[in-house]
Amino acid sequence: MIAHLFDAPLGESETVVGVGTVGSSEAIMASLAFKRKWQNKRRAKGKPCDKPNIVTGANVQVRWEKFANYFEVELKEEKLREGYYVMDSVKAVELVDENTICVAAILGWTLNGEFEDVKLLNDLLLEKNKQTGYTRVLRITYSSVLGIFNFSIICNNLCISILFNSACGIPQFMVDSLHHFSIHSSKWDFRLPLVKSINVSGHKYGLVYAGIGWVIWRSKEDLPEELIFHINYLGADQPTFTLNFSKGSSQVIAQYYQLIRLGYEGHQNVMENCRDNALALKQGLEKTGRFNIVSKDNGVPVVAFSLKEKSRYNKFDVLDMLHSFQWIVSAYTMPPDAQHVTVLRVVVREDFSCTLAERLVDDITKVLHKLDIFPAKISANMMSDDQKVKNGTMVKRTALKTQREITDAWKKFFMHRKTKVIC
Repeated sequence: MIAHLFDAPLGESETVVGVGTVGSSEAIMASLAFKRKWQNKRRAKGKPCDKPNIVTGANVQVRWEKFANYFEVELKEEKLREGYYVMDSVKAVELVDENTICVAAILGWTLNGEFEDVKLLNDLLLEKNKQTGYTRVLRITYSSVLGIFNFSIICNNLCISILFNSACGIPQFMVDSLHHFSIHSSKWDFRLPLVKSINVSGHKYGLVYAGIGWVIWRSKEDLPEELIFHINYLGADQPTFTLNFSKGSSQVIAQYYQLIRLGYEGHQNVMENCRDNALALKQGLEKTGRFNIVSKDNGVPVVAFSLKEKSRYNKFDVLDMLHSFQWIVSAYTMPPDAQHVTVLRVVVREDFSCTLAERLVDDITKVLHKLDIFPAKISANMMSDDQKVKNGTMVKRTALKTQREITDAWKKFFMHRKTKVIC
């Protein structure tokens, strides 16, 4: 069922193989298959195989850093830049060398939901394969903020890994969202010649409890047999290729139920509703005139935005005050070399209605109004006492300490005045 969702070749002579995982983080560890195939080919040619590397953008999720660390693989990151927060396919391919086992790309990056150009990456790698004769792996991951879709694609020569990190979940949703947003090209899955493996997480937008994921390889040849273990605990041969052996079945049952209950049209309706509500939130924030929208239209329904004016307060001040309105909003800095950009992020899921979007914009407006008043008054009082005497000597406080005292002061001032609200 899941293989069909990603247009896997299911002819009589072709056999798709896959496995369930505890989310996509474990599934990314399945990249060990790429390393093992690369090592076997290098040994067969009498070449060294002790320095494998993966090419990624600096925007990859921490699971890739874990894989590189745990399995001793160098992580070659293509840095980001302000205004361009995804991997540059052209620059990434330039980093590929004979030791590259995987190129990781992202569709629906965790921090702003944006899709990277999988089709372009596929074409560039095909061309490099012809020029160099490399035999490497390509892996693709689909990501959004709360859930993860990992799509692995392996070319006959050079392999790439594309990460889909989305605030989403199930494969069906992914198909609907990718077709709906028309990312770069209608081809992004097994229809591309380099795609050999796809990993997808089943929760969040998949409408299933956290802790379920899937890995699919185009054929048995793409998963080295030496990595598969066979047991017969239940009276018959049971092949296994996961880091976790024992896991619950509730998520699998729930995933199957949602697939057959909602079907294509049902998940498409969910996706369209999320998109419309994300658009409403985005437009509401733009009307305030106080934010830059960092998220893109070619992505999952995530709205990421940053303050235009940061001299009096920052995103963390906004985040703290939103807590008093019962909102929990993500806040973070971008990866290198765009770490000076700070962003707030809202993931628009099925239960995030247009009414909630309007309420959030209204509450953010109230927060900004309070911040415009309180910090300025408190700052003036605090800064006049910027220097204190210690043992008869004038001691100047650090800027960080002063900022913390200012933040604590206006927070206490606001909490003292706050009235109780019944929601």
